[in-house]
Amino acid sequence: MDIEHYPLEIQIPRTINSASQFKITVLGSSGALPAYGRFPSAQLVEIQNRYFLIDCGEGTQMQLMRFQLSFHKINHIFISHLHGDHYLGLTGLLFTMHLQRRATKLHIYSQRGLEDILLLQLKYSRSVLNYRIIFHTIDPGEKKVIFEDQVLIVETIPLVHKINCVGFLFREKPKPKKINKEKLQEQMPVYGAGRLLQYIVELKAGADVFDESGNLLYKNEDFTLPAKPNYSFAYCSDTAYTENIVEQIRGVDLLYHEATFMEDEKDKATETRHSTAAQAARIANKAQVKRLLIGHFSARYRELQPILEEARSIFSETSLAIEGKTFEL
Repeated sequence: MDIEHYPLEIQIPRTINSASQFKITVLGSSGALPAYGRFPSAQLVEIQNRYFLIDCGEGTQMQLMRFQLSFHKINHIFISHLHGDHYLGLTGLLFTMHLQRRATKLHIYSQRGLEDILLLQLKYSRSVLNYRIIFHTIDPGEKKVIFEDQVLIVETIPLVHKINCVGFLFREKPKPKKINKEKLQEQMPVYGAGRLLQYIVELKAGADVFDESGNLLYKNEDFTLPAKPNYSFAYCSDTAYTENIVEQIRGVDLLYHEATFMEDEKDKATETRHSTAAQAARIANKAQVKRLLIGHFSARYRELQPILEEARSIFSETSLAIEGKTFEL
């Protein structure tokens, strides 16, 4: 296996897909072990035709197949921390990609140690993958941009757990304005294709159009419509209650926050550095997020409705992370 190390990758694709597309599909919502049909942590994030896998608990590849989600489109995998329920499905997924002739390079973002685990398994199985893995080492102690291209930024969220752990914040960059085609056709004279295209580029960027002498030709607001909204998603994996994350995630459109226990097990949550459903809801309130998604449920809970009710008593816009459910922004 060919592994390379980079602290940060900045990717600038040649083209931008301007379609509004931001989806989060839950693949696993269970805590330390599978229980009652719930799988360990994993989520697939789709943003403008870019596919990101967050965490890869046991059975993740089976869940991708079950819900007919193509794992060959995944080029970036983010691992929050090195407890097994967040990465033990990774080796199986990597081998399946190999067996199905993946050729595209794969980026894996994790704290130091995961590359050693993968190399050891490949070494003793005498395996060489068809594709390259580029490994990006995360510093868990500070928030840092770990991925950026022309449409979005991903940065880490330092969390508080028994071992080093981070969350991930996905933010879309401002989208270009939309051209009012009807008004454009009505009022713009016919120019050569190149000049007209340049005018459209300037208008979509929010600029007014001037001639070579500096005279105003077309006022931006007369020929454009508002850009589509920019969305954001914060994934807060295993963590004790901490208000240190509030400012970083303030106002996000969707917050995923672990809710391993209910409030009557608060002492257990404190001991294991996890959160209760009520604590997750309090963070959502303080950060003024639009919607809350809770998961990482302890195996002691067969029924999840009481957990949901506890969170909703504090933050009404709360949903359960249920396998196969997709949340669209």
